[in-house]
Amino acid sequence: MDNARFADQIQQGCRALGVTVGEDVPAKLHRLMGELLKWNAKVNLTAITAEEEVLEKHFLDSLAVLPEVEGAGSVLDVGAGAGFPGLPLKMARPSLAVTMVDAVGKKVGYLKAVVAVAGLGLTGTKAVHSRAEGKPDAEGLPRADRVIARAFMDLPDWLDLAPAYLAPGGHVVAMLGKALGEDELRAQAEKRGLTVVSARAYRLPFSGAERQVAAFAKRE
Repeated sequence: MDNARFADQIQQGCRALGVTVGEDVPAKLHRLMGELLKWNAKVNLTAITAEEEVLEKHFLDSLAVLPEVEGAGSVLDVGAGAGFPGLPLKMARPSLAVTMVDAVGKKVGYLKAVVAVAGLGLTGTKAVHSRAEGKPDAEGLPRADRVIARAFMDLPDWLDLAPAYLAPGGHVVAMLGKALGEDELRAQAEKRGLTVVSARAYRLPFSGAERQVAAFAKRE
């Protein structure tokens, strides 16, 4: 996919999702796609390899949660895998301090290599090889304003784990597939001393695939 068509698809998708990115972001994402697919030929990073699917199911799906990270200074992406949503979020909001953690060394090796690529605008981004088990100090992980995961584990397990990494006033963000009802989200939160800050369902703009994102805070 050439740069112009790629950029058009990114901007079209962002408009459909109700988010905005700078004019320089599509070119950076296009280059990131090249790195991802090049590395994926050697290291198993993702089963999604068609360029149109990478654009939608990795890049646009990551950018869809920009409303949940607006106003934050830092993001911790747990179970980051090939860097989603952390890398696109950083490209879209350069002021974010983004830390990505994964237990698979080869994936972290890829993330460190990508962070070092000149021109991608990833200064202030870190990749950490660790298994997140709720002990940030021992794991060398920061506490962040937004602790986010995409299809990393079931929601109850995620809500058990993630609050340990929250900075004061921060939010746990869960990127989900099929939408859960408000009552279920509230019940899962209340069991863990959390409150539901927001929950919204959306569809990916080209495939129509259903998604939901929910944000939670510690009860004061």
